[in-house]
Amino acid sequence: MVNLRNTAVSEQDPYRPPICAIAPDLRSRMEKAADEIVEIANELAGANRNVVSALLDPETPFYEWQHYPKGDVFDPLTHAQFYYHSHNGEWEEHGHFHTFLRAGGMPETATPVPHEGDDKQDWPEGSDALSHLIAFSIDHHGLPARLFTTNRWVTGETFYPAEDVIAMLDRFDMNVAGPYEMTGRWLSSMCLLFRPQIEALLRERDETVAARAKIYAPTGKDIYEDRALEVTSACEISIMDQLQWLGLLDE
Repeated sequence: MVNLRNTAVSEQDPYRPPICAIAPDLRSRMEKAADEIVEIANELAGANRNVVSALLDPETPFYEWQHYPKGDVFDPLTHAQFYYHSHNGEWEEHGHFHTFLRAGGMPETATPVPHEGDDKQDWPEGSDALSHLIAFSIDHHGLPARLFTTNRWVTGETFYPAEDVIAMLDRFDMNVAGPYEMTGRWLSSMCLLFRPQIEALLRERDETVAARAKIYAPTGKDIYEDRALEVTSACEISIMDQLQWLGLLDE
């Protein structure tokens, strides 16, 4: 069985509410997601793989600073999408997953935030619109170590308010056959298992952008294109820590 521990179990997590504050239905779905994540990790470990190596063709060289797979993974039924961005060995993380939902899967009420500035860029719109949901940093053991959100320019997304993005989270459901199936299922389950932290990070993202926008306003520049603002919120995570918080390690 794979060892899922990647950080010490923390006593407090400012991005997580008291367990009693989690709605029963959400908690039940989080627990099912936890079972799925453990099942996938064990199945991949049995083949000496993890959610990153499962994306790679063993016959193809692995390059640093590349997106995998080429062209991303897209579910045409749910309009969920993801890719993996690799780093080099000098970085603390091996790389990270970016997750998205495209326009066809969004709630009809989702509306991009207004933006302006001398360097204003055109955003994807209509059927081309896409929202970045959350990024998962992966350590060199293939385990998730951090969640983070980004400014618009990082992924070229269409920027939606946090509450709209939160409403999209349940719609991120990767059901793709073939070599990307396991990683897609894992990401879908991770978005659910860490739902409380993701919601908190998305709201903090908007607070970060709003605070920076006040400083940026006199310059006449578009805050969403500010290269000095890349990561807008982040927190460390541990699957073992989350399982303990849910009481799943006591059974």
